[in-house]
Amino acid sequence: MATKAASKGLNELFHDTLKDMYFAEKKILITLPKMAKAAQSEALKLAFEKHRNQTEEHVARLEEVFEVIDKKPAGKTCAAIMGITEEGAEIIKEYKGSPSLDAGLLAAAQAVEHYEISRYGTLRTWASELGLTEAVNLLDLTLIEEKETDAALTELAGSAVNVAAEAA
Repeated sequence: MATKAASKGLNELFHDTLKDMYFAEKKILITLPKMAKAAQSEALKLAFEKHRNQTEEHVARLEEVFEVIDKKPAGKTCAAIMGITEEGAEIIKEYKGSPSLDAGLLAAAQAVEHYEISRYGTLRTWASELGLTEAVNLLDLTLIEEKETDAALTELAGSAVNVAAEAA
């Protein structure tokens, strides 16, 4: 007699991970304005605002992927994103007014990006294995944007934010 877990396949894992990312993106939509408000650097504020707009598109794409698999868009609490965003909130609280605040915010944002890059890469691979071509294309667009955001944050860290924190 097979257990319930033993009967779950890649389709279910894909759907569960999709729900995880849906929750994560919705949480990020709430968190980014707080990070933008806390940021001291105008360039960092703008980067957070730009990514918030992209995140709205990511949510819409995830909703399209749910449609592709004929499921209702729904989130499932993502412990990883909860932890990462909690760390960001701690940085805001503990470093408010400090020259290191922006460096900490940027590091927290990159932790989010790296998590998203990992998850979107996995989802895209699974969608491909499941023959969900439309989902692959949607997930790939988001993965490309997440990598671009990470690269932009890395550039911002090296050219301004970390330099300002170190100089203080």
